[in-house]
Amino acid sequence: MTDLHWLYLIAAGLLGGSMNALAGGGSFVTFPALVLAGLPPIAANATSTVALFPGTLASTWAYRKDLGGIAGLSLRVLLPISVAGGLVGAVLLLVTPGAAFDRVIPWLLLLATLTFAGGRNFGAWLRRRVRIGRVALLAIQFVLGVYGGYFGGAVGLMMLAVWTLLDSIELKAMAPARTLLVSAANGMAVLCFAAAGAVWWLEGLAMMASTIAGGYYGARFASHLPPAVLRGFVILLSACVTAGFFVKAY
Repeated sequence: MTDLHWLYLIAAGLLGGSMNALAGGGSFVTFPALVLAGLPPIAANATSTVALFPGTLASTWAYRKDLGGIAGLSLRVLLPISVAGGLVGAVLLLVTPGAAFDRVIPWLLLLATLTFAGGRNFGAWLRRRVRIGRVALLAIQFVLGVYGGYFGGAVGLMMLAVWTLLDSIELKAMAPARTLLVSAANGMAVLCFAAAGAVWWLEGLAMMASTIAGGYYGARFASHLPPAVLRGFVILLSACVTAGFFVKAY
């Protein structure tokens, strides 16, 4: 690792933390940055999850007074399901052969990109065509937890899209529960990755410090930046990253 690589990781952490604070999608920056810095994809994914985790934890703390259930389901029910899903997803990542993950990651990035691009319109489109019950919601929440532990790109937006099929409350009111459950799935994955030795700590800690700074200043900058501009930037960036990984894998 050269000095330029360290500066590159710090800059990626700043941008990724800012993106998460403003609109989400920070992993679209941190994951490819770690790959380009020389980390194997599985280690890059684990290290990216660890680096971004403090930011989501801080957001959960900020939302603590507004936490509530979804569609009549208590967080006491949804939380352990998300934790279990995160554990399963993390274990799946750790046992996935590197070559297989290299071929899967472009499709996961594509799924995350399309979900992010759809935004709230995706949930509204689904609601017009699909209705799900509470039991199905619990099963889907577990699957989302698995995805969050395995990769996690745009998992928060995916949760919102699913929840809108059963609950008509505004997306803003769902944000506290989404942040908590994403943090729960990611937290379990962080513990698994750390215990398995899958995290490159020097790179992860350097990026973690800058993601925290990026998250703080990104939140303060949010009121001055048109949301449409930021969303367009994230979509363009994620599309380019996805295309690059498809070219590399296929």
